[in-house]
Amino acid sequence: MSTDAGASAAATAATAARSRRALRLAIGTALCLATSFGFQWAIPMVAPVLAVFLFATVGRPLPAKAGLALALLVIATTGTGLLLIPFLRHAPLSGVLMTALGLFLAFRYGLRGGNGLVSTFLVAGIALISVAGTADMGLALSVIGALARGLLLGVVMLAVCHWLIPEPGTATPAAKPPAPVASDADWMAWRATLVVMPAFLLAMADPAGYLPIVMKAVSLGRQSCTTARSAATELLGSTLLGGLLAILFWFALGLSVNLWMFFLWTILFALVVARRLFAIRPTRATPGFWLNSLVTMIILLGQSVEDSAAGKDVYHAFAVRMGLFIGVSLYGVFMLRWLDHRRQRTVSTASPAI
Repeated sequence: MSTDAGASAAATAATAARSRRALRLAIGTALCLATSFGFQWAIPMVAPVLAVFLFATVGRPLPAKAGLALALLVIATTGTGLLLIPFLRHAPLSGVLMTALGLFLAFRYGLRGGNGLVSTFLVAGIALISVAGTADMGLALSVIGALARGLLLGVVMLAVCHWLIPEPGTATPAAKPPAPVASDADWMAWRATLVVMPAFLLAMADPAGYLPIVMKAVSLGRQSCTTARSAATELLGSTLLGGLLAILFWFALGLSVNLWMFFLWTILFALVVARRLFAIRPTRATPGFWLNSLVTMIILLGQSVEDSAAGKDVYHAFAVRMGLFIGVSLYGVFMLRWLDHRRQRTVSTASPAI
């Protein structure tokens, strides 16, 4: 009897801890979104997207020194994208191959037990900054500034949210999932690289217009870093769900258009997704599915808000952007299934006959 009571108490405590994490993610993401759009930062959608990754990855507030060190590390790592710009401008083939190699090494670093957050920022830096610099060095520096500001803001909001919603005294840190074996890690890193590269090549034609597509591809590449058989299907499913959430959010925001309601609606939508992300309401979908759905919603919605402020046709731009997102996702589905099929054939051919 005491054993059952202890197990029930532990399960209740774990659920309470996950509920607090979901609430912190929703509030922290909304605070970062309201700050970046309220102060009219360049590429304002970057801050809430980074906040989603930060709150989903880090379960404890970072000390001031660790937060500053992480920001400096990210600035240094993302700055590697600047080194690729001369090659992409003057020797495009060599530059593209070097970019692919850099993406592979960044994904492999995270898959082989490295800091997943640093790996994500490194991938974003290589993809976003290098493609932005092919058109304008000022745009590349704006991307670096957006990444640095977004990360620092996310670290501050992480501390604020932990102060507002502290962890219960009995909470224990979640165990880090085991890293895949070296061969699987290398395979998944190549898969993720091949998912990101077509969007990168497309963005070279119009870097300013296609930066959201590259951000989406980075999110898909991160989501594909799994051995789950459902990974390919979830790439498309999360994109469609993110688009649906963005449409619902847009019409809800239209009821009262102001920053305060933007902030409140973000909390609501992020909380709905976060409850499934942290398995408070368990579903058959993986956490990566819900994380990518939320990121997709923020990218689409943030770009639509910017289009509206610039006087553009929001619905036409959304339709074009959503079509590109679906195209990138369909390519990712095809690529993952084709590569996995080839690998299974190779393994079955190489295995000795019984």
